[in-house]
Amino acid sequence: MRQRKWAELSTPQRVGVVVGGAVQLALQAWVMRDLRRRTAAEVRGPRWAWAGAALVNPVGPLAYLAVGRRSAPRPPLE
Repeated sequence: MRQRKWAELSTPQRVGVVVGGAVQLALQAWVMRDLRRRTAAEVRGPRWAWAGAALVNPVGPLAYLAVGRRSAPRPPLE
């Protein structure tokens, strides 16, 4: 299958590529920001590994958001 050039794409296809890229960048930024703000105890596994996984489009960020985060500890009830 031959790869098509940007000029060969229809307008809806171009919009899809741009929107998909924007979503990917937003997910990566969200994951990186979240990793910086969480303590090591709030992340399942090493943070450096999740940061690397966030670069795998789009599986890495979605995997981190689904399984990489632990919920923050809640204060005990009185």
